[in-house]
Amino acid sequence: MSDVCPEHVPVWDSYEQLLVRYDPCLKTVWYTLAPRPLPCFNRGILGELRRLQDRIRACGHDPQAADRNPPVQYTVLASRVPGIFNLGGDLKLFCDLIGKQDGTALFDYAKACIDVLHPNLVNYEQPLTTISLVQGDALGGGFEAAISSNVVIAEAGARFGLPEFLFNLIPGMGACSLLLRRTTPEITRRLVCGGQTYTARQMCDLGVIDLVVPDGEGEQAVVDFIRQHRKKRNAYTALDRVCRLINPITYQELIEVTRVWVAAALQLTPRDLRLIAALARAQDLRFAAPPSMAPPGALEGHG
Repeated sequence: MSDVCPEHVPVWDSYEQLLVRYDPCLKTVWYTLAPRPLPCFNRGILGELRRLQDRIRACGHDPQAADRNPPVQYTVLASRVPGIFNLGGDLKLFCDLIGKQDGTALFDYAKACIDVLHPNLVNYEQPLTTISLVQGDALGGGFEAAISSNVVIAEAGARFGLPEFLFNLIPGMGACSLLLRRTTPEITRRLVCGGQTYTARQMCDLGVIDLVVPDGEGEQAVVDFIRQHRKKRNAYTALDRVCRLINPITYQELIEVTRVWVAAALQLTPRDLRLIAALARAQDLRFAAPPSMAPPGALEGHG
């Protein structure tokens, strides 16, 4: 197998918790989360996401690819777990590190989350468009990951929420920064402090996500969106760049927010930790069986 495919796209690595495929006609990388044993951002999947992002960056700097026709023009983040996009942070790890008052390790984990969120947020600093396809629950860090993309398309049955406030904490890996760019301070405060879950339609009405489609039609909706978007891709990518210049979310901003989150997490009471531990146990019971790693229903070869 050669190092470079005919489209000048590096051969994608194999992963244990990600399913990755490349559509050469749409110049799109689809990457599907399949974390084990729980649908959360464990350290393993964070490392695999970093590795995948490095490959995407390498495509953008491929000297064999014409500047106006890069091999990767869209990325699509989705989930392989039925009914779940992602439940966010590793709750067991949180409880363990907070119980030990290990702020250094807690910050290292949070920084690893920021390290995969920020490249998606800034389009890898390349003329590409990032898309999230949400087909289930996107909670906590899963919510943050979803809305870090330029475009968020959700199926009607998807639900979104930030439960951290219920544990006497705030979301720490980008939610406030992202929401303040997508909606108003009042709505941001309501979403963060309410601890409630919201339907995809409610999120769309609030301006947090971009498009709601019927259940089962999400993948086709992404394909249709890309087909329409690419007709004016030059204008859209220029507009995205201008918006980032006018109202940036810098890596340093996310890191400083994370420092506040770590400091607050270390102040949680035993009662707060018991609530987090109870949710972690509930997740264990719900996801006793690992997610299927069968290939997704590929929509290959779209012109």
